[in-house]
Amino acid sequence: MTTTQVAHARALDSRPLEQATVFGYASHLDDLSTIIRDYGTLYDWASSQPQRRALRGRAPVYVAALPTTRTAVVVRHSWHGGLLAPLTRDVFRRPTRAPLEFDHSRTLLELGIPTTEVLGYALYHAAFGLVRVDVVSRYVEHTADLGMVLANFAPSIECDAALAATQTLLERLARHGVVHPDLNVKNILLHTPPDAPPSALVIDVDVATVGGVSPVRAMERNVARLERSLHKWNRQFGCDMADARIAAFAKAALARVPAAASGSAL
Repeated sequence: MTTTQVAHARALDSRPLEQATVFGYASHLDDLSTIIRDYGTLYDWASSQPQRRALRGRAPVYVAALPTTRTAVVVRHSWHGGLLAPLTRDVFRRPTRAPLEFDHSRTLLELGIPTTEVLGYALYHAAFGLVRVDVVSRYVEHTADLGMVLANFAPSIECDAALAATQTLLERLARHGVVHPDLNVKNILLHTPPDAPPSALVIDVDVATVGGVSPVRAMERNVARLERSLHKWNRQFGCDMADARIAAFAKAALARVPAAASGSAL
């Protein structure tokens, strides 16, 4: 198995604990359960590891190795966004969006669309029947998000190569009618393994929809959302992505609309 392919669907197991319910592949469930018993939460464990690496996002996201399998994972604590975020903070109604993120991750990988593989998640009991959420995904080495590349925070990745890889990703999404309503420069990762050209992965896929729209419509919606993000990023960081270059990128992407995938009803 690679980071972009899953040979077949694997069932997700669950295990109730005193303070949480943990969900994960059978191969990782013991590790996840033990971590919660010993540290309280997966996020607290990941943030306490001496070899941890913190990634930037809405809140720090930590990279650590599971204690038994030694699988390198990314652990993210879920927070609300938007205007009500100061009030709703990190508590959610069950079942939360974590099951969707797991299902969508698996579906995209099966379709050959590069994304990170969600390995499990934990729902922690909170007041009034609400829960807090940690999500665990497989760590992909040699990555930087598109925003970092455009702001020259990832000098090892050339901007033109990153944009070309992003267009290929957009084409793959469109072929299967996948629409990501929050497709922005932070939700596209550029993977640059040694001695290989960069490829683009899409992340935060819990909000994505698969099928139901034509490749043309999927491309239009994804490009429009990413184009807005590029303009915003340029205003914030003054990166090498002037308005004319953004327009050219969008036009080139729209010209790459593929035919619908074989077997699609569209």
